[in-house]
Amino acid sequence: MRVSVIVPLYNKAPYVRRALDSIGAQTLSDLEAIVVDDGSTDGSAEIAEAYTDPRFRIIKQANAGPGAARNRGLAEARGPLAAFLDADDFWQPKYLETGAGVLESFPEAGAFSCVYREDPGGVSTERMWRERGIEPGLQRIAPQSRAKLLTYMASFMYPSSTMIRTQTALELGGFYERNGCRFAEDTTLWLKVLLNGPVWHEMAPLATIDRGAAELSGNYRAARPVEPFLTAPEEIAAVCPREFAGLLRSFYALRACKTAAVLGYWGETREARRLFRRFVSARDWRQPFFVAAMVACTPLGGVAGRVVRAVAVRHNSGV
Repeated sequence: MRVSVIVPLYNKAPYVRRALDSIGAQTLSDLEAIVVDDGSTDGSAEIAEAYTDPRFRIIKQANAGPGAARNRGLAEARGPLAAFLDADDFWQPKYLETGAGVLESFPEAGAFSCVYREDPGGVSTERMWRERGIEPGLQRIAPQSRAKLLTYMASFMYPSSTMIRTQTALELGGFYERNGCRFAEDTTLWLKVLLNGPVWHEMAPLATIDRGAAELSGNYRAARPVEPFLTAPEEIAAVCPREFAGLLRSFYALRACKTAAVLGYWGETREARRLFRRFVSARDWRQPFFVAAMVACTPLGGVAGRVVRAVAVRHNSGV
């Protein structure tokens, strides 16, 4: 068996059959598919259980979040390679064949990740990622790289478009799952991978991400959760090679500035200030969002956010 496919499933009844069909249609047939039902209540589990392919099996657990579901699949995986497919996404037929071929040919590669299309619309994201500095083939972050490139490389590694060695994922602690985390739970793992070796970037759009079906990210009506790599930075620091310590600190400053700015926009001034003080210093003044984050740490940030939202509402209502 070459690949274990792990499908975290929670209330995706309209989409899960499409995801499973895309696994069954893969040109690489030497696989197992582990569907981890994370406490679905809409009949999703029954749809998965009715799938007749003998390579597929379903595991049920109480709702604990996508990170916990993926980690349960990793613990059950029998293949040396692990691929992850969210139940509302789907693959092109050669996704697994391409990813497995790369990782088997390049043992130094920590992971394989590909460009994806976004539904609705089916538009490839290749141009966007190339403009952000993502290069095809093996790419390794360097100690002198800009924190923005590390951010883009981690963002490129969407779960449904990334394959990793099963043992590597387990040794690095898998996905973040504390407190049922449902936001950026994958990024902690991807950062660990990127800091410890090269990743293969495939520019063919072999996966499709259904943004219209996603519920755990996207439009927010309040401050979004703080990313786990900022709430528990020690997890990444524990496996970060010494020569990358400066880059990681700069990454934390960059992301803390952005998240603090968002928190301030929603009036979460105290949390914005706590985050800013923990990760940002005066030497980070060139970081994007630095000024916005400083404003967000004051009551002015919340006032500005309310004004912007009020103007947006008036514009959208045609007033």
